[in-house]
Amino acid sequence: MENRLLEKLEGLSTKFDEVSTLITDPAVIADTKRFVKLNKEYSDLEKIVKKRDEYLLLLKNLEEANIILASEKDEDMRDLAKQEIEDITPKIEPLEEEIKLLLMPADPQDSKNAIVEIRGGTGGDEAAIFAGDLFKMYAKYCETRGWRTEVTSFAEGTMGGYKEIIFTVSGDNVYGTLKYESGVHRVQRVPATESQGRVHTSAATVAVLPEAEEFDIELKESDIRTDIFCASGHGGQSVNTTYSAIRLVHIPTGITVQCQDEKSQLKNKAKAMVELRTRIYNMEYQKYIDEIASKRKTMVSTGDRSAKIRTYNYPQGRITDHRINYTIYNLPAFVGGDIQECIDQLTIAENAERLKENEL
Repeated sequence: MENRLLEKLEGLSTKFDEVSTLITDPAVIADTKRFVKLNKEYSDLEKIVKKRDEYLLLLKNLEEANIILASEKDEDMRDLAKQEIEDITPKIEPLEEEIKLLLMPADPQDSKNAIVEIRGGTGGDEAAIFAGDLFKMYAKYCETRGWRTEVTSFAEGTMGGYKEIIFTVSGDNVYGTLKYESGVHRVQRVPATESQGRVHTSAATVAVLPEAEEFDIELKESDIRTDIFCASGHGGQSVNTTYSAIRLVHIPTGITVQCQDEKSQLKNKAKAMVELRTRIYNMEYQKYIDEIASKRKTMVSTGDRSAKIRTYNYPQGRITDHRINYTIYNLPAFVGGDIQECIDQLTIAENAERLKENEL
């Protein structure tokens, strides 16, 4: 196994040298699409090469310590060699596992920004309130990660929260982190709308889509119908008086998006174009998600919005993620944005599943 791993690492080290040379070539730099792709490849290979160097150094030091132990008569030297072997041996297997994960082909979507949509499901007004709670939870979490969130459209619930809210998240490895949040989130609590103090169960659906970049998909202006209308909801003087809200309809697919968050019509159109491009791109990407969703319990098919992934039980202060049978009892902190531990557990579970799929 060690030899197979070293063979793979050697080949990637050669590839890293080739890419390092290519990204300094003026002809490559002039080709934006290729340059961006090679830079990403360089960054990924650099991580592997650093781990390869660390791995080779451990193996070299272990070999030298074993030679000393086998040939040296001096007890002090033998003790030092034994200590070296004891220090190095437990480091090798975890480093091999780390390298195996790095060697597996990453989902190229993971590094993208994301568009998140939250919709109130069963439960009427309480479901809309819960959708609003989920939005606040993600907004807080994104803030702790240093990510930027921007709301593109929303429809408010009659008692608060949102019937639907769509927002973009920009930052490092956003989709790769938030993709685990797609599915049905269920809440069990006494709603603010309940006068008898009974616990109700409500739900909201979350969909996380990788944001399509301009060169991922080409849109023809002739295929898009643009409607302009007055923004509604909160927002001051410009609401209901200024024609700044934009609705885009992609005629070949019938996909419709709208944005009314900005006061500027141009800014709203730019945001709506990003969402439209993403939704068209995701029609194709969904086939890939559906395929891996059938193999991995950590992922929910974008076509299967009915899959219940997590329950938030307020009377017991408990959150349960049903995909990995993971339960924690820190509900106030969790809904306050402290969701990293759960995402880490889902990542570990998915990595274990990926390792099984790609046995080295």
